[in-house]
Amino acid sequence: MSVSLVAALVWLVAANVIGMLPSKDHHWRNAYLLIALAVPLLVWLVAENGPWWGLAFVLAAGSVLRWPLIYAWRWIKARLTRR
Repeated sequence: MSVSLVAALVWLVAANVIGMLPSKDHHWRNAYLLIALAVPLLVWLVAENGPWWGLAFVLAAGSVLRWPLIYAWRWIKARLTRR
């Protein structure tokens, strides 16, 4: 198992543990930190293991960070449908 794959799994476990902890700001500060760490990790994972592992990581990270994705989707949709 490669180092980047282990790092991605550690990121996923840490993200789940962070999600279980109480937070006053509904985990938004933690989500920004997790996203900032996930982007270079994704590039490293794809470079070492290929796009299929990268896609699996994106799907797993998307399930953890679903609310930032939902808000981003709503924001993009509002920008595209505005006249």
